[in-house]
Amino acid sequence: MQQATVESTRDREIAGEQRHLDEVYLRLEEKIHEAEFLMDDAARHVHVGTPGALAERDAQVFRAGVHLNRLNSEFEDFLFGRIDLLPGKDGERGPDGAYTSVEPAEDAVLPGEDGAPGRAEIAETLHIGRLGVLDADYTPLVVDWRAPAAAPFYRATPRHPGRVVRRRVIRSRGRRVLGVEDDLLRPELSVTRDGAPLPVVGDGALMAALGRARSHAMRDIVSSIQAEQDEVIRAPAASVTEVSGGPGTGKTAVALHRAAYLLYQDRRRYAGGILVVSPTPLLVAYTEGVLPSLGEEGQVAIRAVGSLVDGAEATAYDEAQVARVKGSSRMVGVLRRAARGALELPPPGAPAESGSGQLSLDDAAGPGGAEAADTPPPGPPSRLRVLASGSRIELDSGELRKIRRAVLGGTAPVNLLRPRARRLLLDALWEKSGAGRHLTDPELLAEVREGFDEDVSGEPEFQEFLAAWWPELTPRRVLAAMADERRLGRWARRLLRPAETRALARSLGRLDALGNGPLSVHDVALLDELHGLLGAPARPRRRQADPLDQLTGLTEVTTYADRSAPSRGRAERREEERTDYAHVIVDEAQDLTPMQWRLVGRRGRHATWTVVGDPAQSSWADPEEAEQARDEALGRRPRKRFTLTVNYRNPAEIAEVAGRVLALAMPGAQSPEAVRSTGIEPRFDVAAGGLGSSVRAEVERLLSQVEGTVGVIVAMGRRQEARRWLDGLGDRVVPVGSFEAKGLEYDATVVVSPAEIADESPVGLRVLYVALTRATQRLSVLSAERDAPDADGVPDLLRD
Repeated sequence: MQQATVESTRDREIAGEQRHLDEVYLRLEEKIHEAEFLMDDAARHVHVGTPGALAERDAQVFRAGVHLNRLNSEFEDFLFGRIDLLPGKDGERGPDGAYTSVEPAEDAVLPGEDGAPGRAEIAETLHIGRLGVLDADYTPLVVDWRAPAAAPFYRATPRHPGRVVRRRVIRSRGRRVLGVEDDLLRPELSVTRDGAPLPVVGDGALMAALGRARSHAMRDIVSSIQAEQDEVIRAPAASVTEVSGGPGTGKTAVALHRAAYLLYQDRRRYAGGILVVSPTPLLVAYTEGVLPSLGEEGQVAIRAVGSLVDGAEATAYDEAQVARVKGSSRMVGVLRRAARGALELPPPGAPAESGSGQLSLDDAAGPGGAEAADTPPPGPPSRLRVLASGSRIELDSGELRKIRRAVLGGTAPVNLLRPRARRLLLDALWEKSGAGRHLTDPELLAEVREGFDEDVSGEPEFQEFLAAWWPELTPRRVLAAMADERRLGRWARRLLRPAETRALARSLGRLDALGNGPLSVHDVALLDELHGLLGAPARPRRRQADPLDQLTGLTEVTTYADRSAPSRGRAERREEERTDYAHVIVDEAQDLTPMQWRLVGRRGRHATWTVVGDPAQSSWADPEEAEQARDEALGRRPRKRFTLTVNYRNPAEIAEVAGRVLALAMPGAQSPEAVRSTGIEPRFDVAAGGLGSSVRAEVERLLSQVEGTVGVIVAMGRRQEARRWLDGLGDRVVPVGSFEAKGLEYDATVVVSPAEIADESPVGLRVLYVALTRATQRLSVLSAERDAPDADGVPDLLRD
């Protein structure tokens, strides 16, 4: 019974949004049937008497087809937002059926009694979606996100809310509403809707509690939160905006609202797209719930670092030692050598390499390369023989090695050097043939040389040789080649230590010879680096449409079938994801490795930036190295810095415990100020009778005490185990690894064995600090034997 009561507010609000969404989809289906009828009706008029009637029929088909395709393409995740508005200054309605006023009416807010907060009634509610939908009476069911009436959903801020009282993000999948999250922009007011108090879900509920407190100090704190966040959201975007702040200061929310604000302030400037980069897929899922994708062209792309490279998706996890190597900027040198050394790889499908497998290219790849091989592995041909000018000409391995070094003398991408390799081979063959030695007439010499090149280039032997001697390399194949420890040792000489080389090679052993297999988030950054070093070979151009076809008008008459074909879905459009953006927002920037900064930097060469992070939460062991890579990515753009100082997520009781770990992780670091106290102290206990059963019992207890989610944070090696412990407890329970918890928050959190989390990496104390700051209401800490808990169950790391 208690559980049902706790969940009722959230459930009622989700159910209300579901009813509205059902009504929207019913209306959408009616509009689709109308469009299909128009198309079928026009298509049946095959026999028309005049060219004018033919053109009119085709135009009708075209318009109906465009409308139908648009309806179908926007059918998924159709509805994503809602705003509840105060009465406006005027009562005029726009073409979309919504009132046009932006500012509230003079009497929209009534004074409260005996110092209580002001009172107001919601006058209008607008749902925001991908397409405007009116009901049969022309009342707006959904307002198009591009319409002026929808602008307050993006532009309203706590300091400048206008008529907006509550902004709601609606998460849905298909036709089902999954959740809602409210942003309360006027927490100082007591607001009703249809005479009942306005329900608020999520962080908005917390802000409502703070704003409605009778204490003036609390209201001052809310004002300070609004002021410092609003300053960041509205900061000029001409350069780099850097935002720092501890846990619970709202960095992610500020960054996302900034994306929407910039896009709507200057849509033309940011038509090149805004990229939001998050460190983990879990944080991306949370982020997408806060800021939905904006429209059909995808002006805002939200990506995890491991999803930034087309065709690659991080699913594997690297241990701390391997991650440290892959993320280091030293990998740039290793990959540069590998990109050139991979030209000596055996062709796909060749027998496996034997023994030491030395590569003859190592001299060209960098200082210290080896040349000899005890048992040469299968590789590219070592001799070129062609028939030209009536004789057979041959280039031996030494001559070929010299040509390869000459080709690789610059810094151009390897795949783009193939035309240069072809030219130098032809030059060497021409010189060795002696065909031009006795020709003194320059024109005749040029003519004979041209004929020689044509004859040799047309020989199948030459073509097959060039394909094998200078193969087209892919980033995945080169990365997979690094799994050979001895080969990698030559490429990594004087860049990596032997133990680092060994660990790196073993981690890449999960890939096959072509590079197929599970990738880690660090592998994705290496692939992107290799893509730049290798380059994409030139492809034949697609045939352009004949302009005359467009002038005749006949094409329009005969393309009904083409127009009837289903339009490309959003998934297909995503395959052609842009790689250069107008503005880049990096969330949890302190976690990016040097190689990941290079990855992100390539997507913002001409962009303005917003960089959000907290050094105290960094999971990267060498902040100076990362700082250097970050400076290279951001370039010489001027920077404007902001600091968020107010922690409105964690109660003071939880913040105090986390502060003990912060003092160990970063002595002298300042925690953000917690603005509230719940009187509920964190709970400490010792796992008895099995860690799994103890965790499950604690989670069941918390589920009965909080309305929302319960996060269970374990060391990365226990993630699968934790899922088994909690199986069957429902969607409100979220087990995560310690490195995955960054940026997330839960109503209650269970931190399992702090010592395990602290010991799993060189930055374990900082990771533990993050884990302890995820809860908005309640924190439980379960100790195992290695935590050395005292009589009260408090582990050694968390004692005063």
